[in-house]
Amino acid sequence: MTYQFLQEYWWFLVSLLGALLVFLMFVQGGNFLAVVLKINDVEKRMIINSTGRKWEITFTTLVTFGGAFFASFPLFYSTSFGGAYWVWVILLFTFVFQAVSYEFQNKNGNLIGSKPFRIFLALNGLMAPFLIGTAVGTFYTGSDFLIDKSSFYAGGEPVISRWGSEWHGLEALAQPWAVVLGIAVFLLAVMLGALYAINNIVDNNLGAKMRKAVKYFGASFVIIFVVWLVHLLLSQGFSVDSEGVVRLEAYKYLNNLLDMPIILVVMLIGVVLVLFGWYKGAFTHSVKGIWLSGIGTVITVLSLLLTVGYNDTAYYPSITDLQSSLTIRNSSSSLFTLRTMFWASLAVPLVVAYIAYAWHSIDRNPITKDEIEE
Repeated sequence: MTYQFLQEYWWFLVSLLGALLVFLMFVQGGNFLAVVLKINDVEKRMIINSTGRKWEITFTTLVTFGGAFFASFPLFYSTSFGGAYWVWVILLFTFVFQAVSYEFQNKNGNLIGSKPFRIFLALNGLMAPFLIGTAVGTFYTGSDFLIDKSSFYAGGEPVISRWGSEWHGLEALAQPWAVVLGIAVFLLAVMLGALYAINNIVDNNLGAKMRKAVKYFGASFVIIFVVWLVHLLLSQGFSVDSEGVVRLEAYKYLNNLLDMPIILVVMLIGVVLVLFGWYKGAFTHSVKGIWLSGIGTVITVLSLLLTVGYNDTAYYPSITDLQSSLTIRNSSSSLFTLRTMFWASLAVPLVVAYIAYAWHSIDRNPITKDEIEE
């Protein structure tokens, strides 16, 4: 296990966690639909009960994603989480609102009713996928930070990374293509939320409304995502030479895919699966669309994240100073740390198996109107 192998191994695991997180955002998409669609109270409660059985898995994956980044690429963690902190603070607050809303909206003694708590769920459903998508969008557009490792040894305040803007991450909202990706992730989450409701809730009237949501939100997602992907493939990227010097390269991400044909093929398969799942959910009576689009989402997002990290690419570029850009080479933990964590990561299949078992047990009996009314 060479240092280079371990760096690439841990980028793969972090990317996989990020891809799983995007898929699990169906919880947020379902919550958004429960509030904005014109449906009765029982139908709203069916959706919220459905997503409420899974929200802990989404949040745990988010925390694990951050923890894996901290352990394997600590310089990214300190730069992004310490510099662009407003994005992460707002994101975490929306998850706090989500947890409180699930717990208290139907509690005895609730003096404000269920509506305010459901609005909190809708805000989480809107903001969480949008903010995560926009944050990931800066992997391709760049962020405003400066890295100076010498400051750690120069005395005074030992701060390696400094953020260049007083907005501390919110300036990403001024980067159009990062915002476009945020919108795409939000639309994808809503489509997946509707597909999950079709699979998890037995109710013909609600199912028809969910299929309509799949049709329109899915079509909007496809359009936005294709526009973003075409722009990405035709844009400049951040290339790193053998000496670690970062330079702009035309068609960098397209070249990455051509240089790594396996990732290109996997991404194309993922896109086809997402589209097939959308078709099954919108235009047929199948309830399996969530699994087709879900698997497609995971492998498509995984492919995109591998494209931005592999093949001598800066995965977190700096628009302030190109040479401050972060790569999997200059931002990773030590060889000892990565090797030690490698052995710990071998337990991941056991965790995945337990999650699968728990998921199956929870969903053994689909949600019905009678269950909610009783």
